[in-house]
Amino acid sequence: MFNLSALLSYVLISTFTPGPNNIMSMTNGTNFGYKKTLKFVLGATSGMAVIMLLCGYLNLFLFKLLPNIKLSMEVFSSAYIIYLAIKILKSNSNPNAINDYSINTFKSGMLMQFMNPKTILYGITVTSIFIIPYYKSSIILYLFAVFLALVGFISMSCWTLFGALFQKILSRHRKLFNIVMASLLIYCALSVPDFKLLIH
Repeated sequence: MFNLSALLSYVLISTFTPGPNNIMSMTNGTNFGYKKTLKFVLGATSGMAVIMLLCGYLNLFLFKLLPNIKLSMEVFSSAYIIYLAIKILKSNSNPNAINDYSINTFKSGMLMQFMNPKTILYGITVTSIFIIPYYKSSIILYLFAVFLALVGFISMSCWTLFGALFQKILSRHRKLFNIVMASLLIYCALSVPDFKLLIH
């Protein structure tokens, strides 16, 4: 029997907890404000919708394929997240001289989703446990993908607004803030199971 409360609990916890997209949203919100970060958030939301839809349609195929591609996917994803952390560390600590917009675009938001192990594993988990066993029609899978992306949009918007609202406070301590945000991204990258095994 479909368990709505379990689905909502899992979705809310997974989307609102810190992860690469939420941390990047907050960082961009602090550096550029909510309005200018909206394109990144919309890109990440679009990427999430596509991933959720693909996970719905290709769930069984992914489970068969995953053992073969899991390690390379996790290593590549972790490397990309570390690259973003380095970009944050290198960004100018002067709030009036920020010129690195390359991490605050629709394209970078969408690309981030496809390289984010948290989103991919979240998509596989939510579709295999809560959706596919009960619903298999295309329209239902599409509606679930839109719903999950909408929750992701709300989550990233909250993180962005937090960064934008506390911009003045955080800009006084921008270097420390960048170090903390970059460290959180590196933690996200290194917490991927197979990547952890490789570096030990």
